This record gives sequence, C-alpha cells and structure tokens, in this order.
Amino acid sequence: MGAGIAYATATAGIAVVLIDATQEGADKGKAYVHKLLSKQVEKGRMAQAAADAVLERILPTTDYAQLKGCELVIEAVFEDRAIKAEVTRKTEAVISAEAIFASNTSTLPITGLGEASNRPANFIGLHFFSPAERMPLVEIIVGRQTSPETLARSMDFVRVIAKTPIVVNDSRGFYTSRVFGTYISEGMALLREGVAPALIDKAGLIAGMPVGPLALTDEVSLELVYKVAKQTRADLGDAYPEPPSAPVVKLMIEQFGRMGRKVGKGFYDYPAEGGKRLWPGLAEHFPPRAEQPGVEEIVERLILIQSVESARCLAEKVLNRPQDADVGAILGWGYPPFRGGPIACIHTLGIVPFVTACERLAARCGPRFSPPAFLKEMAAKGESFYKY
Repeated sequence: MGAGIAYATATAGIAVVLIDATQEGADKGKAYVHKLLSKQVEKGRMAQAAADAVLERILPTTDYAQLKGCELVIEAVFEDRAIKAEVTRKTEAVISAEAIFASNTSTLPITGLGEASNRPANFIGLHFFSPAERMPLVEIIVGRQTSPETLARSMDFVRVIAKTPIVVNDSRGFYTSRVFGTYISEGMALLREGVAPALIDKAGLIAGMPVGPLALTDEVSLELVYKVAKQTRADLGDAYPEPPSAPVVKLMIEQFGRMGRKVGKGFYDYPAEGGKRLWPGLAEHFPPRAEQPGVEEIVERLILIQSVESARCLAEKVLNRPQDADVGAILGWGYPPFRGGPIACIHTLGIVPFVTACERLAARCGPRFSPPAFLKEMAAKGESFYKY
C-alpha cells in the first residue's frame, strides 16, 4: 500500500520519502515502484527518462529525520492502534507544526487515532484502496478536531495525484470499509448456512460485482479481516456487534491457518501452476445443504445488504450526501455501475419495495437487514433520494 501511494505521488511530480521499519523493506517498496514504471515503459506509455525521473523522487529510508520539510505524511502501517500511535509520535517529532499527518486506516476511527497527535487539527484520514497505484478513489475522513484547512489541503493533494475524493465523517469503518465488509461478510454467512461456495461466488458475479465474496475475501486476506475484528472487539468489548461471518473467519485462521491468497490458501487453493480452485476442505467443514437457494435469492442478499448499510451511514451522518455513497461504492470496491450505486439501487427499486424486501430478509436472516427508520419515513411521505 505504501509503495502504491508513493508511486501515485511521485508520478504526479511530488518528492516522496518512503519509510519502513527496515531498509530492506523500504528498498522493497521502491523496487515495487520500479517494477510498475518498467511495465509502463515496456507498453510505450512512458518514456524511460520520465520513469527514471519518477524513481529519483523516491527516497527509501528508515530515518524519520528525513521527513523534515514534508508537508504531508501518510501512515500506512498495520491496523494496530499502538503501532499507529508510535509512528504518529515519531513523525511529529520532526515535521513542522503546519504539516498534515494522515492515516490510511481502513477501519479505526480517526478521532481516536488523533489522540496520539499533539496537533489533532492537522490529523486526518486518507483511505486509499488496493492497489493504490490503480484504484481511483480516496476516502477522506474528517475527525472531530480536523480543521477545515487540513481538509482543504488534503483534497488538493488527492486531486493533484489524479484521484477522486469523497469526504466522510468519522466512525468505525467509515463508509467504504463498513459497506464493503457487508458484502464479504454476507458471502461467509451464506457459506455457514450451507450454501455451496461455488454458487455463492457465481451469484456475486451475476450480481455485477467484479469478484465473488469468498474469492474477494481471499484477495483482501482473511488474516486482515481477523485482525480488524480482533482490534474492534478489543475497542468495543461487550458492545462489539459480532457479524455472522465471525465463526467462519475464526475457524479458517485459528484452526486451518488459511489466510488468503497471499499465502496460497484461503477459501481457494492457489497452486504454483494452474488456476485457483476451491479448497476441498470447505465441503467437510461447511457441508452444503441438500436444497440450495436460487441464484436470485443470493444476489438479492449480496446487493441489498450493501444498500441497507449505506442507508445507515446516511442516517448516522457518516455520509453527507447520497451521491458520495454511490461514487464511493463504484470507484472504491467495484460496485456494479449499472445499478448506479447502493443508494441509487434503493431509488431504482423504490423505497417502499426496498423497505418491504429488507423487512422480509430481516425476519429470515437477522436484524442486519432491518431498514433504518428514516427510510420508512421517506416511504410514508412518498419521498425519493434523487430527482430527475
């Protein structure tokens, strides 16, 4: 992630200090940038001199003193509050009082992370998507103490590196990770219920998603999902709302060590030769039930769960506008454009039919499908999200 951000920044003409815990790690990050540039040169999309100039803008180091003079620092370490706090303190010891410190966290609330900062007004979230060099969206998260100037300068940076920003308010998981997480979680809930894994992932593709939910969990990494849940549980204690996917993730990690594609084994096996294939052990540990649901039923669950969670984000003021939800979904995690986005999907279906469908699913699958009260109010008043 850090190397991808460095690539996007250096390509825009900005000098970059790429810091890692070891020099080997920092050099590996620059090597990744070199590989990306070499591909551009090979395809005739960039001259060698231009690629060399980009690479020269990146300084790989372990020395925080090299950050002196930087106007913006983006932390992209593991989703661990203690590690992030340590990086924040080390960075602020050398950067100027006017410099911005941004966290690339995907789930941890920015206001809480900002408690490690001596200048929370200059602390903000800049959530990039993997791979950062290609994905077009950056989710900007405003903490309770983030200043308007910090937000404005951060938006300028995002536009300079040719990304599209959406601005959201602080909460756990923000908008994109929170709603994206419902897609992969619902896939694992279906697996736990005895739905055949091949059917789950095929339904995801039929729904218009770029990857099925189980395959996508492998790409994101089951280990990351496990660690995020562990940190969230530690933060919230008894208030932690355990998702239906939790037992599946725990079993895959703790008993089988299947962490995802990065280690060659998750819901799928990834042999050195040949394409990926579903892990045979799934049939033993999550046996398919005799009667399988129709594809339409699975598609409905995978799509509507994203819309109802997006609606909750609007209700809780995490999102300021329905447009941000739709742009963020399409550019952030590949929500099917033909559906217009998760809020546009509600608009297209009609709020009354959407509320009815969600109440039916909530009665059968659980309260995660319960529509927020404001949707029922909109339905009663005949209101809609968009006017054409």
